[in-house]
Amino acid sequence: MPSPLSKVVPMRDAKELFGKISQNNHYVVNFSSLNTAITNHIRRKFKVPDARSFVSRKTGILCSEALLPTSGYATAEVKGDFMGIPQQFAHTRLYTDVDFTFYIDDDYKNLRIFEGWMDFISSASGRNENSKTYYRRFQYPDTYKCDTMYITKFERNYKNELVYQFRNVFPKSMTSIPVSYGSAELLKVNVTFNYDRYIVNPGSYSGSNSTAKPIQKLSNDTSNPSNTPVDPPAGSISSDRLRRSLAAVEPFNGSIRQAAEQTGRLDLTRPFGLPVPLA
Repeated sequence: MPSPLSKVVPMRDAKELFGKISQNNHYVVNFSSLNTAITNHIRRKFKVPDARSFVSRKTGILCSEALLPTSGYATAEVKGDFMGIPQQFAHTRLYTDVDFTFYIDDDYKNLRIFEGWMDFISSASGRNENSKTYYRRFQYPDTYKCDTMYITKFERNYKNELVYQFRNVFPKSMTSIPVSYGSAELLKVNVTFNYDRYIVNPGSYSGSNSTAKPIQKLSNDTSNPSNTPVDPPAGSISSDRLRRSLAAVEPFNGSIRQAAEQTGRLDLTRPFGLPVPLA
């Protein structure tokens, strides 16, 4: 007797489902600008004057392979709460390192930048490397970590995408690069990156470090003479949300709507969110 969950899948449904499988060759990698101390070190020692612009504009294009990140949890086992039944509880989220493979351009600029980045991390001693008394001292993490790195996975119709945002990234290791006589092949370098955490952002990639939209100044607000975006005051909401909220409160749309449009604020502690004048 068949399981009650089993059923015949029509060919139309199967074709529709398997015709929408994601493909692994549509992605783009982006880096934010490197710290000035890193670019100065790369310029001085590795002779790359435009490291900052090269990393932010071209390094991602040279990425031939990338990995979408995953994570796991470290758990602790608890026994005795229920007779004969051990339980586990999560206490720490663990992030795995990610590997990226980059093409190396013919002037080795991409390779020199990654070598320079790695070299900067342990260059705080300031001593000559040819010195017999040379030793290594490491930089502070804030100086060698890149603020953000993105992997955008999209489809060939450009309608669906996932944006993975990595926070506080730095190269942890680089693999050896084989060279040999014989038929020519493209030279590549594999770089393993470590990061503090990653954030998954479904939707369009904005290139911004923050997904929050700035709150624009109201037309009758003279407290901010320039048009600089400002955060909403505590206890208030933006004018767009204000209008949407008022649309759902039609019985009070007379004087309440007029007062709210003038002030742009709602007191969320009052019944029905009645607007109050600005202080």
